[in-house]
Amino acid sequence: MLAIRLPEEIEARLGALAKATGRTKSYYAREAILMHLEDIEDAYRAEEEYLRFRSSGGKGIPLEDVERRLGLAD
Repeated sequence: MLAIRLPEEIEARLGALAKATGRTKSYYAREAILMHLEDIEDAYRAEEEYLRFRSSGGKGIPLEDVERRLGLAD
C-alpha cells in the first residue's frame, strides 16, 4: 500500500478526471506510475553505469568516431 500527498491542483485534476471517466483516482495514479517507472529505472541505471565508467578511468569515444565506425558519417 502506498499513500502519497499531492499538491491541491494535481489532486483536483486527478479528481476531475476520475469523476469524468468513472474510474478511481488510484487507477490513474497507478497508470501514471506504470507509464513512467521504466523510464525512471533506466535513467537510474544509466547514471550508475556512467559513474562506474568515470570512476574506472575509462576513456570515451567521440561521437564522430562512433558514427564513422558504424558507417553513419556523412
